[in-house]
Amino acid sequence: QVQLVESGGGLVQAGGSLRLSCAASGRTFSKDVMGWFRQAPGKEREVVGAISWSGINIYSVKGRFTISRDNARNTVYLQMNSLTPEDTAVYYCAAAPGGLSYSPDRLETMSAYRYWGLGTQVTVSS
Repeated sequence: QVQLVESGGGLVQAGGSLRLSCAASGRTFSKDVMGWFRQAPGKEREVVGAISWSGINIYSVKGRFTISRDNARNTVYLQMNSLTPEDTAVYYCAAAPGGLSYSPDRLETMSAYRYWGLGTQVTVSS
């Protein structure tokens, strides 16, 4: 059974940092593009960033966030710094199957990703 499980969310004060993890199991994700999305209350889910299988960040939110991955551990990370209340959301990781070509525009869309986690809540207090 393919699973993506996010962890590391919680309550943090504005200006603080959090590191989210996404542990993948059930298949090999080392060649997949891994993405992070977030959904704030009352808003649509939006892309935070994505990382290629080789570890290149495709883009990140205003440079405050960094995505990394450990293919040996089948784990992807989202390091979030200088958090603001506007970053409050449920954060999801997702996997876009490897072996395909994806443009950055394509990776902004949820449809590019086949596997999804259930999300972890991040709340930033002012």
